[in-house]
Amino acid sequence: MPFLKAFAKSDLAPGSGKAVVLNGKRIAVFNCDGALLAVDDYCTHDDASLADGGLIVQDGKCVIECPWHGAHFDLKTGAALTLPAVKPVKTYPVRVEGENIEVEL
Repeated sequence: MPFLKAFAKSDLAPGSGKAVVLNGKRIAVFNCDGALLAVDDYCTHDDASLADGGLIVQDGKCVIECPWHGAHFDLKTGAALTLPAVKPVKTYPVRVEGENIEVEL
């Protein structure tokens, strides 16, 4: 699959996340200490937007906390790290092309 433009690099500050819809899929892209990471923008427990969650750097991992019930997900692997979530989220490759952040679906 090709990489698709998500948004400008300047639109994603370090320590933040942003949701975007690409080919009908809602994707959350995060800037975790300079690492750009993308996952499906929904918690596998109860469909909350992960882009609205809190970004945590924990034991060298970039972790997103679901804003509704506090489940944690590893943004590099998609693994569910804490309850109530038990299913992982899908991850996507991300790259910077010029001034844009692109996601491969």
